[in-house]
Amino acid sequence: MNKDTEDMCRVGPGTVMGNFMRQYWMPAVMSSELEADGAPMRLMLLGEKLIAFRDSQGRVGVMDHRCPHRCASLFLGRNEENGLRCIYHGWKFDVEGNCIDMPSVPDDQNFKDKVKAKVYKTREANGLIWVYMGDRKEPPPLPLIEPAIAPDAEVTVSMVLRDCNFVQSLEGDIDTSHFGFLHAGNLDPDNVPEGHPLDHTAKERAPRYNVRDAGWGTSYGAYRDAGKGKTYWRFANFMLPFWTQTPQGEFDKNVHARAWVPLDDTHTMMVFISWRSDMPNLRQLPLKDGTFLGGSLKPAEYQPISTEWLGRWRLKANESNDWTIDRQAQKDNTIYSGIENIHLQDQAVTESMGGITDHDFEHLSPADQMIARSRRRLLKAARAFAENGTVPPGVDDPEVFLGARSGYFLADQEVEWLDAYNEQINRARRAPNAIAALEAKRADAEKATPAQAFAPAK
Repeated sequence: MNKDTEDMCRVGPGTVMGNFMRQYWMPAVMSSELEADGAPMRLMLLGEKLIAFRDSQGRVGVMDHRCPHRCASLFLGRNEENGLRCIYHGWKFDVEGNCIDMPSVPDDQNFKDKVKAKVYKTREANGLIWVYMGDRKEPPPLPLIEPAIAPDAEVTVSMVLRDCNFVQSLEGDIDTSHFGFLHAGNLDPDNVPEGHPLDHTAKERAPRYNVRDAGWGTSYGAYRDAGKGKTYWRFANFMLPFWTQTPQGEFDKNVHARAWVPLDDTHTMMVFISWRSDMPNLRQLPLKDGTFLGGSLKPAEYQPISTEWLGRWRLKANESNDWTIDRQAQKDNTIYSGIENIHLQDQAVTESMGGITDHDFEHLSPADQMIARSRRRLLKAARAFAENGTVPPGVDDPEVFLGARSGYFLADQEVEWLDAYNEQINRARRAPNAIAALEAKRADAEKATPAQAFAPAK
């Protein structure tokens, strides 16, 4: 494994990327997964084995699974009366890690005030429990990822475990050229109605790219000639340290983000957050012959949740059953990949690369500009923190993420790509709680310099 891959993909304590990741808040658990005084839950994050629990008052604690006494696992503990009690000797800890009871030690020898469990700070918002694993006494603010700050009742959250490194997991989201093959390779362009989201992809499967660094990470604008003096644009973003926004929706309504949270070096939890939208999905958009895109109809199926370290949000289809690939459907072109479900198609190809991709074996092409640019951006930021203590982008300036939006749209051919992007984002529908943050950002920018516009970095 070369040094770039080592620095980019290893996430445990003390690693370049692991230390970098620990500067950010991470969405780790659904609120619904923890019940007050319910069973503790095993939680793996950045290679650390943790325990998550909700106390009698509804507060959430996330701590090292080992009891500070003799290292018995607190997963076996009793969650009772505002604390987690180790069943070995009865020592009890609150959500802040304080030892609040030491019943196996005589009162005159008790030293509970000197014992503390290793805990991490948590916050709960929009159906998610966020964890901060850094060493700041006062953690940074939560990132202003638009769907994550929308009104709680209007946000949808889902999770899927992926058996591979976070880098190759997220790269599928910032690679638009694969859509015309992996997902839509069986499409007959003549069967796609004009105005259908797949219209231009079916006609031209090799888009051209503009790629750039942005304040939040990286961004691309993939474009195709749409005829009649128009260009078909698909914009997407990589947001540090592990967020993506895909172009699978109308730009003005496509308010979503995916976090690819590293559980360890070779397992990633995809956390999908979306604000309500009236956009139809592909299961609601028939082709001319009344059929739908092959592989788009069946939802993914989950295995039962288990108490294993990696027992949450696993799909039934995996490498052990070849991701349920249907060779007949592949052969007769009913489904180009032979795999039913678009997300599962992505899951299969990224997991098939192995736990960590052998980057020395790759041969990147011009269609992989966004992949190469994002790797460089991530490595540069992580190494700057490791070598100079440079604060990672978005940690102390969380509003930078509000400049990011993804989706597709048509624009006049003569309009420059960033002008087209800025025009779209300035008139896009915004989640209500994001509007105040946007206005505050604009006001700050105007105070700093009248010429500074609210626009993403070029």
